[in-house]
Amino acid sequence: MQRIRGAMGKRDALYGLKGEIEFDEGYFEVATKEKDKKKLKRGRGSQKQSNVAVMAESTPLEDPDTGEKSSQCRYFKMKVLSSHRSEEIDETVEMNFDEASIVFSDKSTSYVNISDYVEMHIMEKSGKETTATTLKWVHIAIANAKRTLLGIYIR
Repeated sequence: MQRIRGAMGKRDALYGLKGEIEFDEGYFEVATKEKDKKKLKRGRGSQKQSNVAVMAESTPLEDPDTGEKSSQCRYFKMKVLSSHRSEEIDETVEMNFDEASIVFSDKSTSYVNISDYVEMHIMEKSGKETTATTLKWVHIAIANAKRTLLGIYIR
């Protein structure tokens, strides 16, 4: 399975995302030894958490009969980030996004340089409405990945 996943990851790395792109980060728990659990700090900067950039190419849709607006997701990409967040996020955006793209994200301080690499960068304050509409597909991908990992690696 690791070889198949590795081959799929290399194939997906060849393609870039374009159009409207949702971008956010998710924090996934990493495996730690029992003796080290008591020494680690808690929260966002914890050594127990791994930071993952999540990108989704979404296409806006409108129903011609009702006029109801929705979106459809075409492709996802995820990349594990190291400790140098801002520089690595800039590199990730440059490598994976088309220059003519529009990127939607939350107002994280790590995302200030994204507008240098794409046509337009729209930042919105995180909240329930933003999660449900603007960054819908990214948060669905994060939730599904966490649920899948929890189902595979139950302690």
